[in-house]
Parts: sequence; C-alpha cells; structure tokens
Amino acid sequence: MAPLPSNLRRDLEKAIIKARDVAVDGSREALEALTVHEGKRGTHLSKAQASLRNRLRAHGHQIGDARNRKTGAQELDRLQQECGYEHWHRMIFARFLAENNLLVEPDSQVSVTLEEVEELAREEGIDHWELAARYAQDALPAIFRSDDPLLEVTLPREARLKLEQILESLPSAVFVADDSLGWVYQFWQSAEKKRVNESGDKITGDTLPAVTQLFTEPYMVSFLL
Repeated sequence: MAPLPSNLRRDLEKAIIKARDVAVDGSREALEALTVHEGKRGTHLSKAQASLRNRLRAHGHQIGDARNRKTGAQELDRLQQECGYEHWHRMIFARFLAENNLLVEPDSQVSVTLEEVEELAREEGIDHWELAARYAQDALPAIFRSDDPLLEVTLPREARLKLEQILESLPSAVFVADDSLGWVYQFWQSAEKKRVNESGDKITGDTLPAVTQLFTEPYMVSFLL
C-alpha cells in the first residue's frame, strides 16, 4: 500500500469536516427528541426510550455536561460531539473494512462486499449503511462497545442520508492507502483546531484535544524507529 496522495487527502479533509457538522447537528436533534437535555423526560417516550435517555444523561454528566441541580436540565455540548463522532466513525470504519475485504457477516463469518450488504439490507428492509455499520460494530467490539448508549441513538433520516452521501463520494483509493485511517482521526478535529487557533483565546480543557491531537505520518514513525 502507498500513502494517501495530497489531492485525495484534501478531499478527505473536506468530507470529514462536512460530516462532522452533519453528525453533530443530527445528534443534537436526536438527543433533544429524547429530552436528554430536559429535567423531566418527555411523555411521548416509550419505556425503552426513557431507559436510553437515563443512560445518555448519566454518560453526558460523566463526560462533563453540567446538570442544573434545581431543574435537572443538562447541557448537551459534549454528548452531542461524542455521539456524532461515534456514528460517523462506525460508518467510515464499515467502508474501510469493506474496501479491504474485512467486512464480515456475523452469522456466516464470511466477508461481504458493499453490494452484498445492500442485498442483505434489502431483505431485512433496512438501510444498507445501517447494516454495514452494524457489521463493523460486531467486528470491532473494542472500538464500538455493544453497551454504548450513543450508538443506540437514531440520527434523523436527513442527517443519515447526508452522511451516506459524503461517505459514498469518496473514492475507493482513500480506503486502501496505508495512512488514511490516521488522517480520518486528525481531520475530525481540523476545523475546530483552526477555529481555536484563530480565536486567540486561552486553551482550555475543552479545546486542548483539537489543538494537540495530531496524526504522525508514516515517514516520521519510520525515522523515529
């Protein structure tokens, strides 16, 4: 395999910046629909949704979203960021696995192509990217935990379609380069890094990851070794 060419690297960065906005905005909409931010759960929620809401609130509070002790209202800033991240990365990991013949159908334990996933999804009556993402989650339990409440959130249909369009716009070459996965992680932060650096504001605990998390290119790893 070879490194990702500079032109495809630029395309990948643009795609991921766009995907981040869509995923995070869609996540906020989905979380608000579950009344995660409100002090009292919505009366429209089913028992399962109410249980998910509780788990999401607990996780959000754990990662730093403040909760008003009097009203019970809770911030969503960190939770929506993490939710968007998890959903987009599960999708893009599915594409990585598929393009490298590593996407496995769990029951048969046979690798499947995206075209085959599309056929299987049609039989189940679900979206093929949703099924591919499920396969990726099963294949990588250490990365996508089965008990993660964020992955139980259903993004709005419009957001899901936009993410699928972004993912499908990228050529196969992006997913077989030996350094592209590293760029995927770094580009998720690139727009926020630019905003923080240009603002001139003091770096805080919230903005530190965007500024300091960098992907080390293969040639530098080889040099250091």
